[in-house]
Amino acid sequence: MIQHHPNDELLLAAAAGTLGPGDAIVLAAHLEGCARCRANTRMFEGVGGAMLESIEPALMASDALTRTLAAIDGKTAPAAPVAAPAQPRPGLPPGVAWPRSMAHCAVSRWHWMGPGMRWSRVTVPHAPDANVFLLRIGAGKALANHTHTGLELTHVMCGSFHDGRARFGAGDFDAADGDVHHQPVLEAGGECICLASVQGRLVFDGTIARWVGALVGI
Repeated sequence: MIQHHPNDELLLAAAAGTLGPGDAIVLAAHLEGCARCRANTRMFEGVGGAMLESIEPALMASDALTRTLAAIDGKTAPAAPVAAPAQPRPGLPPGVAWPRSMAHCAVSRWHWMGPGMRWSRVTVPHAPDANVFLLRIGAGKALANHTHTGLELTHVMCGSFHDGRARFGAGDFDAADGDVHHQPVLEAGGECICLASVQGRLVFDGTIARWVGALVGI
């Protein structure tokens, strides 16, 4: 059972299409498995549509169409979307599927970042600045204590952990910022894989953890 969900502010941003590319991928991964959040997002979309319909129409300038057509003629045709480079994706545990929101993303192989810990870079098409990655942590392992310089959105693909605030299991969603200082500790019984998008950086307490974080780019 999913216990942790994005707040209304994030769902409203998703409905309005104002989330950054990386954040949108992580939130969409949660929506794929959460009927409650899908329903709330549809509600926000409906409210937005009703608000647009209720706005008093405004008169346009008499030459608005002419100027718009001229602007269109003066622009080159937009480039066709570039598909993510074709490459094998890293393996996942049996029964765990890739979120559909990652369909056009390139995913690197698993890289070592510590005993029982792996990470993979997720490349978002047309968004080179999006800092999206996967963490794969073994049962009983713990990520170093850290906080954040910006917002970190996390979707749990499989497994579970506890970070001192709450327990997060498969399908759960977490949003953490600079007010949160935590240490995710994996529960026994299996590894955990999380999809995360980070604005800014994670700020680790220890020197070695900070060095590894800088190497990974998180």
